[in-house]
Amino acid sequence: MDDRPPMPRPSRRLLLGLMAAAAPGLAPARSMAQSNPASVVEGFHATLIDLMRQARALGVRGRFDRLRPAMEGAFDLAAMTRIAVGPAWARMAPAEQQALVQAFSEWSVATYANRFNGFSGESFTTAGESTLQNGDRLVRTSLNRVNDAPVALNYLMRNAGGAWRIVDVYLTGTISELASRRSEFAGLLQSGGSERLVADLRRQTAELMRG
Repeated sequence: MDDRPPMPRPSRRLLLGLMAAAAPGLAPARSMAQSNPASVVEGFHATLIDLMRQARALGVRGRFDRLRPAMEGAFDLAAMTRIAVGPAWARMAPAEQQALVQAFSEWSVATYANRFNGFSGESFTTAGESTLQNGDRLVRTSLNRVNDAPVALNYLMRNAGGAWRIVDVYLTGTISELASRRSEFAGLLQSGGSERLVADLRRQTAELMRG
């Protein structure tokens, strides 16, 4: 099976530094995962805004702790790791795969905890939802910023075991975040295998958690 995420339309320049962030607390992660795709994203956005409003009081560690359980419920982090690693995944032992999922998951949460560190009147709007040829869904949204242009932020959703979960994010509406990660990870895997990639993800996580 080809795990490469489908591109909804021709790409434009990637807006680096922004991914969707999972939302903590307002709705249990399990119920969010079992909802329809748009409601998963909308609940996710509502709690993200709540987190941003409390960002400074929580600090980076508090934001990490709030984000982690929600991300584990709203995102399919194991599938995202597999997609980001690419073909090399199939050649790895189960223990290597497990270590990569853990390192990738912690790095992802730390990235969001570090970046979403304040609130300046942002809001999210859901524009619609469409079904792709393979049965996945694309939920189209925008991040609205005060005194700046909105940013298209679209979520690729996949149904696994009856639960819709996020497996990729398209920045500016068209560019796969995981496709860019796959390019970065390929060099690390080539030079040092899964151990090198795990070590690099852990190093980045530690740096991000210093705030």
